[in-house]
Amino acid sequence: MPKGLIHVYTGNGKGKTTAAFGLAMRASGHGKKVLILQFLKSRTRNSGEATSAKNLGIKVIKFKGQTTPLFDPSVNRSELKKNIKNSLLYSLKQIKSGGYDLIIMDEFNNLFRDHYADAVDIGEIIGAQTEGLELVFTGRGAPKELIDLADYVTEMHLIKHPAANGLMARKGIEF
Repeated sequence: MPKGLIHVYTGNGKGKTTAAFGLAMRASGHGKKVLILQFLKSRTRNSGEATSAKNLGIKVIKFKGQTTPLFDPSVNRSELKKNIKNSLLYSLKQIKSGGYDLIIMDEFNNLFRDHYADAVDIGEIIGAQTEGLELVFTGRGAPKELIDLADYVTEMHLIKHPAANGLMARKGIEF
């Protein structure tokens, strides 16, 4: 089996996680085993896409204790960094397991943008990729090191968004 490819969905526009979940649905529909690992997600709400994926038998893990300080300024940054390091170790174990055809690392790129991970972490994760495993990385601010290693890179470019006019995120549309 050939080596799987590396996908990166990045940029300031809407749709990075949505695109990754679409790929997860496609892969699952063809009998592939899919795992979605979510970093830096909201503590208080679950996304519709995660609920749908779980209903289809796709394993989704939202790492606990990882709300970004952008959403909650009271977050303890040293605890957050510790939680992220543990999540990266768990992710490595899953990547090395050979038990999946597709692993999505949702909001992974933000770990680099916010200095919770570095190029060494990228190297370990990419180096652990097993034959046939597709890896997908989403989030704003994908680092150059990851972009250089990727086979697919898609940038979601923000042109216009209703949040600029005060419209709050809507259930079923933004989450």
